[in-house]
Amino acid sequence: MMLPTVIVPGYFAPATEYQAFEQLLSQFSIPTVTVPLTKWDWVPTLGGRSIRPIIDQIDRTVQDVRQRFNTAEVNLVGHSAGGWIARIYLGAKAYDIHPEPAGSVQCWQAHQWVHRLITLGTPHTSQERWTRKNLDFVNTSYPGAFEPTVRYVCVAGRSVYGEKRLGQWLAYSSYELTCGRGDCWGDGITPVESAHLAGAENITLEGVRHAPKSAGLWYGSPSVVEQWIDYLRD
Repeated sequence: MMLPTVIVPGYFAPATEYQAFEQLLSQFSIPTVTVPLTKWDWVPTLGGRSIRPIIDQIDRTVQDVRQRFNTAEVNLVGHSAGGWIARIYLGAKAYDIHPEPAGSVQCWQAHQWVHRLITLGTPHTSQERWTRKNLDFVNTSYPGAFEPTVRYVCVAGRSVYGEKRLGQWLAYSSYELTCGRGDCWGDGITPVESAHLAGAENITLEGVRHAPKSAGLWYGSPSVVEQWIDYLRD
């Protein structure tokens, strides 16, 4: 049996948005579980605050999946912000940039449980002030494909060019907040250059948009999954 996969949802996304994606991977004989987040679980993280509540839920899910499938390791698939949050979870350095309750137990060093991390449309960089503190911690503590025992695969979509005109403004603004310039290609939210990571296996897929609710194809559409799913099979 192939290693089980845990899906980490994107920012403020509930697990329910990933049901079809989870079922699709299961149909490819890959046991798959989504971290059971609701929108309410994200509320404490608003305004650039600690994403510790999300990391705790990732760890509970990973440990449950390891026990359920009797396996030492799992694969993580992080969509959007779920990808860089997963990078914090992998690392050995305590995530201490926000105050933590006294005596709290931290769930780090998960690289020992994870065989590979696949990120889908993840903004691995940001100029936006609310997310920059967290992402600066990630990229300073764990630059690039940091963990030598984990295989990193970063998938970017190339479907929307950011321009200052009707229909392109959202992409332009989002790209500018992420990488510092809006006139570039991306998936409508994350520019290609930010979705890639130094030292990882970086892939760019044409015509792929950012989110499950996007019009057209997204990273979890059947024809798109077929283009990257082999990274979960070897």
